[in-house]
Amino acid sequence: MSGLKKVVLGSRGSKLACAQTQLVERALRTEYPQLEIETKIIRTSGDVRCAIVENAKAKGSQAGSMSHGRKGLFTREIERALELGAIDVAVHSAKDLPSEATPGLEVRGALPRGSMDDVLITKCSGGWKALPARATVGTGSVRRDYQLRSHRGDLVIAGLRGNVSTRLRKLAEQDWDAIVLARAGLERLGFDLSRGEILFESARFYIEALPVDNFVPAGGQGIIALQVRRDGGGTRGLVDAINHGETLLCLRAEREFLRLLQGDCDSPVGVFARITGSEMEMRAQLFEPPSLMARTALVERPLAGINPEQLAADLMDRMHGG
Repeated sequence: MSGLKKVVLGSRGSKLACAQTQLVERALRTEYPQLEIETKIIRTSGDVRCAIVENAKAKGSQAGSMSHGRKGLFTREIERALELGAIDVAVHSAKDLPSEATPGLEVRGALPRGSMDDVLITKCSGGWKALPARATVGTGSVRRDYQLRSHRGDLVIAGLRGNVSTRLRKLAEQDWDAIVLARAGLERLGFDLSRGEILFESARFYIEALPVDNFVPAGGQGIIALQVRRDGGGTRGLVDAINHGETLLCLRAEREFLRLLQGDCDSPVGVFARITGSEMEMRAQLFEPPSLMARTALVERPLAGINPEQLAADLMDRMHGG
């Protein structure tokens, strides 16, 4: 542990971010029972903008959209605190991180990946097949927007922002048929999805997992990423001790693909890597607006000696017909 007696974790203040940081703390305590662990909550510009939008809507006024230019909105202030030494380890939802690495910082580790798939949450049972003609589905993701409409061109897509509770509450209150959320976030907040339904406040919702081969998730979805300073010394060793190697390999591949593509969380692109037995597979789905026809590509390589960045480059070549 290189003599470290204390480590400071940096996180957003949402319930989901705090739940994820608690998982990191638990992992560290398992490895280092005597380590003092402090968590600093950092309000990001994305959190501020969400609050402004929600407050304006509550008052019935208009607020600027968060549909564009979101790269780094939920990570920039946390990274700045890491650069300044105010925190030792930044805890991120990996899909929020820009694909370009911040100089002086590195994504050093990851906890075991949660579910990577999206789920359709509906007011009525029957899932996707039971959605009526011109059903309204809420999402704040351009990727999900294109995926949904590519399968059902009649769907009406409604903009959806806010934390998980806010989004579920909007489904209950609005005249909408469904919303789409990440499964991992729901599970980390304690929702049991095994029965195909959940209770939220006074509402009952029905859950259907969307197949990842058709609804390809965002790069990094389901991954808790751990970022440190490159000169972090003993802190890097702490992160190494709780790092899940296979998850980090997949994250490296996904981030490199997005970097090569110059994509971020507002691009209509999905990409995931996964390890099955002795193989590593990587799949991507790319929309070129306004077309709803997606380009897709898949590569598989032996896991032994794998270079995840090269795997991403191979997938990019395949995507462009190479």
